[in-house]
Amino acid sequence: MDLRTELPKLLPLAISWAEAQSREIQLYGFGLPDEVAAVARSVGVARPDIVRIASVRALPLPENAELREAALQTGLLGPNMVGLTLGYGVLVISGHESPRLLSHELRHVHQYEVAGSIAAYLPVYLSQIVEFGYHDAPFERDARAHEIAPSQETPLK
Repeated sequence: MDLRTELPKLLPLAISWAEAQSREIQLYGFGLPDEVAAVARSVGVARPDIVRIASVRALPLPENAELREAALQTGLLGPNMVGLTLGYGVLVISGHESPRLLSHELRHVHQYEVAGSIAAYLPVYLSQIVEFGYHDAPFERDARAHEIAPSQETPLK
């Protein structure tokens, strides 16, 4: 799949899927404990009170075959991913709820806040993924730069 040519067609599907997932996380996720809210504030989140985290066995994949293929091809979703942020909703694979991962995902929450919405954020983020690759995308580099270093981690309650 040539993602450069397919992205304009896939963007509305990606936004719709992400918004639906975010609504689910808001319904079934849990609010941030105080120590995680402090991490959220330290990485720039303005509204940690409305962030919700859901612990899952596996990250969901889109039902739409083309969108699913694009997500797997880019590395946004798949067996090596343990976290996903969609607006104020964060999904984390059970057992991977480390301060390092949460600080990374919460920085993505900040990025969504700056953009203003999922619909405003995803076109920029996905264009970065297509242009630079997942690892080198500017939003991913920024999130890694705000991770709590393993040497600074303390277990979360």
